[in-house]
Amino acid sequence: MSDDDTDAQDYSRPPEPNPDLKILARLVGTWEMSGDVQGRVTFEWMEGGFFLIQRVNLERPGQRIKGIEYIGYDEENDNPSSYFFSNEGPGPFGRVALEYVWEVGDGTFTIWGGEVGSPASFKGRFSDDRNTISGRWEWPGGGYEATMARVN
Repeated sequence: MSDDDTDAQDYSRPPEPNPDLKILARLVGTWEMSGDVQGRVTFEWMEGGFFLIQRVNLERPGQRIKGIEYIGYDEENDNPSSYFFSNEGPGPFGRVALEYVWEVGDGTFTIWGGEVGSPASFKGRFSDDRNTISGRWEWPGGGYEATMARVN
């Protein structure tokens, strides 16, 4: 057996989602947004469990944001990460989509813009019953408060 044979994927077994992605399961459902932004977001698993899909329909003063986000597990960087596609185009960085890194702890919820430690982020906290997330989006020159309450 050559070295190439030992590195080959075993195609007789179907791949399985990274178990660390399951931390995002607490987000599944529909959430009502309030605070400086109004609207709804929904999270659902794509068939197979490799991706969590977020659908966004939000309004801020003078801005309507509709989009879809695909959140999967980035094996290379060992964290959940995502691509967000919106009605506003690819965002300020000229890429196909906005890229985020997700960190969900027992009581905390952080979304980093691009990479962990970025100055653009959402930092929030879950309520004890995990049915509310309160926090703040921040980026250089701006930000807003937001609360997500689970509808179902």
